Amino acid sequence: MRGPYFEADWRREQLRTNLWLVPVLQTLGILVLFGITYAVDRAAYDGLFRLPNWVLNGSADSARAVLATIAAAIITVVGIVFSITIVALTLASTQFGPRMLRNFVRDPGTQVTLGTFVSSFCYAMVALVSVGGGPHGDFVPHLSITVTFILTLADVAVLIFFLNHIASMIQLPVVIANIAGTLDDEIAALDRTGELGVEAAHGPSHEELLARLAESGAPIRTPRSGYLQVVRHDSLLKIATKADAVIQLPFRPGHFVVAGQVIAWVWPPETADSVAERLALGHITGAYRTLPQDISFGFDQLVEIGLRALSPAVNDTFTGMTCVDWIADGLCRISTSWRPHRIRRDKEGNIRVIAFQPDFERLVERTFDTIRQAAVGMPAIMIRQLDALAKIIEQTPDRIYQTPLIRQAEAIQRSNLATVPDPSDRADVTERYEAVMALVGPAATVRP
Repeated sequence: MRGPYFEADWRREQLRTNLWLVPVLQTLGILVLFGITYAVDRAAYDGLFRLPNWVLNGSADSARAVLATIAAAIITVVGIVFSITIVALTLASTQFGPRMLRNFVRDPGTQVTLGTFVSSFCYAMVALVSVGGGPHGDFVPHLSITVTFILTLADVAVLIFFLNHIASMIQLPVVIANIAGTLDDEIAALDRTGELGVEAAHGPSHEELLARLAESGAPIRTPRSGYLQVVRHDSLLKIATKADAVIQLPFRPGHFVVAGQVIAWVWPPETADSVAERLALGHITGAYRTLPQDISFGFDQLVEIGLRALSPAVNDTFTGMTCVDWIADGLCRISTSWRPHRIRRDKEGNIRVIAFQPDFERLVERTFDTIRQAAVGMPAIMIRQLDALAKIIEQTPDRIYQTPLIRQAEAIQRSNLATVPDPSDRADVTERYEAVMALVGPAATVRP
């Protein structure tokens, strides 16, 4: 079995979040296509065979004029596409928050559209350069010119797709649903991982090792500041196994660490020097948070959109309710199946890595507290949050997991009684609160 993430998962995420990789790959592919069509044109020019009748014909001068016109038109449209993309990114940053920009940059539709136009322009340019003299008169790449026309028609279709794609992509419900879908994918990815060596546990127990680490563990400090983006558990496991040590991680991906802060504890302490030399291989820090291994970041994005919607400057109650709905969806998935593993064992079953993992209670608090605080005196949001809690409780049979949900319902009811002025509105919220408390059985009593 494996740890939560291979290094390839993080690198794949990094490669997806840019606007250059797909255009470069498409351009390389189109240059290979030109190499094929150019070879065919050369063979036809040398009289080895005859091109089909559907291939365009013309003189060298007309070929140059046509290719130059197409290249100029394509590069003009490329500028328009880039302008539309920048406008969309600016709008996203202003309306949804700066952390939403990565979701737009990594959008495949935008990347493929840019790549299609750039590669078509490159094809037209190299086809234009290939027109010239030869031993049998002027060489005109008729097949390449025909392919250029086909690519131009494809560009028109892609442009129509892109305009429709941008128009739908910047709609708030679509943005929220895409963030929630990505969050679900990451939850599912963490669900598929397991704890190493569970069936063959040996050596000191988890509690014993934590006591030894607290008593005589040696600290290892990080050399640079930044957000902890990925913890390479496989690399840490190899490092700890080779040093015959135990590594405890006090932080998880998403936490910000400053230079000189303790990034790990090692026991026995005499192995700290050998572990510290290679510990950088097990951590990746950067200037921003990423979603792999950090599902809290996905919830934070939904919360941020909800808070902006509930601010007095925007006052968009329905967007806030939409965010609450998708937050409930993510918490339902976590409450039913997600069980984070804190320890990693070597092949012999000895504990080697003790990782920090967010628990369900903390996720409930960070998703409900801030929205509840922003929704003071707003019965609609209170009712929607109570409905969301009811959905989560229905799918959460574990009483321990229900406890933070009950606390949130009680906090919402207290806010309702203290801040909602209209008696009928207070009664509506109280009715939903009583419905939530009824789901958890007679052990939970309705509090005034």
